[in-house]
Amino acid sequence: MTEDEKKLLQAKHRLEEAEARNRVRERKARTRRLIQEGAVLEKVFPQIVTVELEKLEEFLHSRMRTDF
Repeated sequence: MTEDEKKLLQAKHRLEEAEARNRVRERKARTRRLIQEGAVLEKVFPQIVTVELEKLEEFLHSRMRTDF
């Protein structure tokens, strides 16, 4: 393997590592956002804890059509 091939391979690996870090960062940001949104939802609608997910989704969809 020539020196240029090694450098190219290293650059490729650095790029892959940077992309992997970005994916992790984006996933963590999404997880944080979802947790915060869920906390707000529970704060506004405390009874939501006992509602099945399907019913919650239906309720939210029906509210979105009429409120926004």
